[in-house]
Amino acid sequence: MTLPELTLPLTTDRLILRAYRESDAEALLPIYSREDVARFLLCDPWTAEESRTEISKRIPKTGLDTESRALSLVIETKDGLDDIEGSVIIGDLGIWLNGESADKAEIGWVLNPAAGGHGFASEAATAMLNVAFDHYGLHRVIAQMDARNTASAKLATRIGMHQEAHLRQDWWTKGEWSDTLIFGMLSSDRQVA
Repeated sequence: MTLPELTLPLTTDRLILRAYRESDAEALLPIYSREDVARFLLCDPWTAEESRTEISKRIPKTGLDTESRALSLVIETKDGLDDIEGSVIIGDLGIWLNGESADKAEIGWVLNPAAGGHGFASEAATAMLNVAFDHYGLHRVIAQMDARNTASAKLATRIGMHQEAHLRQDWWTKGEWSDTLIFGMLSSDRQVA
């Protein structure tokens, strides 16, 4: 079965989730270059050159049904929100197929801590899960994270994912062993209003 092409950008009440552009390297650098953001990522804080390289890798990730088998989107606020002048890039998120299966994927997100506490992360992640289940017809989506990343764990719970595992010292990263939390959501777990 051939899926209809995914229409981008995705929009929510307050956000625009759009494909990457080369200019996003400059906009995302202040987020990804932060020590507190990179602490729980697999990468170190970005330099300007690494930002350009990483963004160029994400530009072709425009759908699970493409060669990349991934969808990577920039999270931008809509113009006209209270306390935010203009539209602002506040992070990014992505979903990618796991292994050979076209029924299971993994989701991930990175947001500017300064944008926290407004529900933007929940709004963006929920929109991405809607695409995963409604557009692509996925059966299962997981999120894996460093167990010390309590903000991501709370987000996964808030959007309806279930903690399925706590793997002890299973990942060697940045000179130390870390624990991994795995959250999952089945298409049948979703509560559609």
